[in-house]
Amino acid sequence: MSAQTYLAYDFPLLSAFWAMLWFFLWIMWFVLLFRVVFDIFRDDSLSGWAKTGWMVFCIVLPFLGVFVYVIARGKNMGRREIAHARQQQEAMDSYIRETARGDDRPSRVDELTRLSEIRARGDITDEEFRKAKDLVLSGSGPSASSPHATSTSGR
Repeated sequence: MSAQTYLAYDFPLLSAFWAMLWFFLWIMWFVLLFRVVFDIFRDDSLSGWAKTGWMVFCIVLPFLGVFVYVIARGKNMGRREIAHARQQQEAMDSYIRETARGDDRPSRVDELTRLSEIRARGDITDEEFRKAKDLVLSGSGPSASSPHATSTSGR
């Protein structure tokens, strides 16, 4: 009595399943390999020689090197990843704040225009206008210190 043995590749659906499984594992392997390589270069606590040693280990014996790295230093990989993500988020938030804020300070031209309008209305004298103009042009006037400060005579 000879019983026939069936292998997974004898069924087309299982063949497709095994092919997809191996392809998925192959992609996972490359993701893990690149994460380890990025982590090696991101880690500031490693010296240059240690980084070189880990890279040689991961290149010469990739499976063993990556698995040993994950076992030895895997606990801190997540911490370094989170710190890097926070740093990027803070940089992005800072950039957005600076961009959204824009330039709140009036320019020197705006300050001089406002001063000439005040002088034309008669609110300040020519001497006060000249002093305020000198302050604005020297960079120590109202536009340099505060956007709302003006040199008026209190009216």
